[in-house]
Amino acid sequence: MFNKKKPQPGIQQTKLATLIAEDVRISGNVEFADGLRLDGQITGNISSKPGTQTLFVLSERSVVQGNVHGYDLVVNGRIVGDVIADHFVELQANAHVIGNIYYQQLRMDCGATVDGKLTKRDPADAPSLLLDTAIIDVESIG
Repeated sequence: MFNKKKPQPGIQQTKLATLIAEDVRISGNVEFADGLRLDGQITGNISSKPGTQTLFVLSERSVVQGNVHGYDLVVNGRIVGDVIADHFVELQANAHVIGNIYYQQLRMDCGATVDGKLTKRDPADAPSLLLDTAIIDVESIG
């Protein structure tokens, strides 16, 4: 009865080991461990190393054209693709997601927009959802 541990709200990982600067553009998939802050642009899928508690932060200047999968995610930029969080998603005021968001915990600030579905995930299903959807062609969107 007293030993049951409730999931903690909010971000659990705070370490950011890598920065991709504003003037960097990457074409291809990116996998990371620990934490990653993106100020630049990535065309490709971004995923955390399986089984790790990671933090992925997208600044207001960042753009991702592809799917994003991580443990804790803080979005303040633009994502064209699906977002899958094993734990927590925070959509800050400048966040714009064109795609579906799968989350366990969600915080959405005033001004953030989502053009897709929000789907709450069961914690037991966290590792089973895969990023196998196609990348959306952003040029046709604008």
